[in-house]
Amino acid sequence: MKKIILVFFFLIKPSLIFAENYNLKELVSLNSPWGSTFINNEELIITEKGGNIKIVNVVNNNLIEIDHNLNFREHGQGGLLDIIYKDNFLWISYTEKRGDWETSTSIAKAKLNKEKLIFKNIFQANPPIESRYHFGSRLAIKDNYLFASMGERGEGMIAQDPSKHPGSIIRIHLDGTIPKDNPKFEGKDDWLPEIYQIGVRNPQGLTFSEFDGNIYMSNHGAKGGDWFGQVKKGENYGWKILGWGGTNYSGSPIGPKWMPGYTKAIQYWVPSIATSAITIYNGKEFNEWKGHALITSLKDKSLRKLNFNDLSNVKEEIIFKEKIGRIRDIQVHPVSGKLYFLSENSLWLMEKN
Repeated sequence: MKKIILVFFFLIKPSLIFAENYNLKELVSLNSPWGSTFINNEELIITEKGGNIKIVNVVNNNLIEIDHNLNFREHGQGGLLDIIYKDNFLWISYTEKRGDWETSTSIAKAKLNKEKLIFKNIFQANPPIESRYHFGSRLAIKDNYLFASMGERGEGMIAQDPSKHPGSIIRIHLDGTIPKDNPKFEGKDDWLPEIYQIGVRNPQGLTFSEFDGNIYMSNHGAKGGDWFGQVKKGENYGWKILGWGGTNYSGSPIGPKWMPGYTKAIQYWVPSIATSAITIYNGKEFNEWKGHALITSLKDKSLRKLNFNDLSNVKEEIIFKEKIGRIRDIQVHPVSGKLYFLSENSLWLMEKN
């Protein structure tokens, strides 16, 4: 009997399931929401991929729509993407029309106005590309720096070309000017001045950690090879030299999971879970999670928690799975610490019982 129990424990240990002591509540219906950001303790601004920007009052669930002037194109995986707020300003990443069919992942800035947002571009990923795929794109703010993830638009090895933006992490100042300590100015002469790191595929998670001051990201692999890792100045995550454990959709090999000379991720997922938005939790509601990474997913429809304090022993828990559908975004309430999720068609609240 003892042997059976030990074998059973061994089998369940790698995929720990969180004991349910929380409630999930659907707040409002939306249409393909993508990004969100709190502008105060009651209001959350949300982008919808099709072009709408909305404010939801999370106390009474009142919803209003805001006009804007963005020259966007909803095309495949593209449209309005992430949005982030600081000091009465908003920054948005979006798919910008750059020609008859060419588009780029671009970033614009606007002063907060609840009637109409007048955005001004502060960054365009070049070259513009005719593609429906892999725009990225998340935003994170650290001090006076704006970090943004640029998808490689399905072009593979373009992510290894630092003279082009697709497949990179960029770092600019909040006004769009370029930091003088970016890699371009510290010996990497062939890098574009905005590029901070290269070698990523389709990074849809990016966040700043208040605990160690680092920027962390999540990235879609191909058929397998999703990962969570740290943004590191002047380094290379290896796409498409490395496959991170995944293969091409045809089943053909891409490359090794990792090899020396490339940035090593903190956690990999094979098969793919389709990693999406992430946050390093810092709040009251789930106080025991402070400093842990919360990873949302699309294909797997799960919320996962990573304790990565010891990189040699990363501990993963599945908090829930297949309860609210594909999860696009996650936000932590600035006061209560309760969690807010964007699914494919709704805003959800997660709180303790």
